[in-house]
Amino acid sequence: MLKEEVDQRYLRMPHAERGMVVGLFGGSFNPPHRGHALVAEIALRRLGLDQLWWMVTPGNPLKNHNHLAPLAERIALSEQMLHDPRIKVTAFEQTLGMSYTANTLAHVKARNSHVHFIWIMGADSLNTFHRWQKWQEIARTFPIAVIDRPGSTLSYLSAKMAKTFHYARVDEDDARVLWKKRAPAWTFIHGPRSALSSTALRRAE
Repeated sequence: MLKEEVDQRYLRMPHAERGMVVGLFGGSFNPPHRGHALVAEIALRRLGLDQLWWMVTPGNPLKNHNHLAPLAERIALSEQMLHDPRIKVTAFEQTLGMSYTANTLAHVKARNSHVHFIWIMGADSLNTFHRWQKWQEIARTFPIAVIDRPGSTLSYLSAKMAKTFHYARVDEDDARVLWKKRAPAWTFIHGPRSALSSTALRRAE
């Protein structure tokens, strides 16, 4: 994927004002679907976010890229599905030459020391989180909000990340103040779930 195939505005990191609480929701979104949007909506509401950065990644090192749609297409599909002005679709990772979340978050933190960030992920990702490069470093960079997904409701009990950082878990009733916690800090948020998955949608095409 050549950078010039993507509108330049998506290759710039979104702007956030000092003191804002911003959620970072990254994924290949291949394709984006209602389940992703539901995670974003729950995060906005339960975490009291001012913004959510919908970070369309160039690729996922843990996934097969044989069926990865072009970045510009995944951005366009995301924009078509999302209507909340607080959600900022971005693909700035494309300009960093990085494939790993730990590096991206370190870059975001260095550029936005005045913003309060929360890393957001679906509960289905929690089960494999320990396979991510520098996963413990990620957990120590920003607070993490794990949003319930079908089949993964109990992951907060069994996942290696949950066990390793069990002492840093914040009750979901306190999710709106998660941004005030110093990482490592994480919470598991229960709520409506969508059974949709990108893999199933690709197989149905």
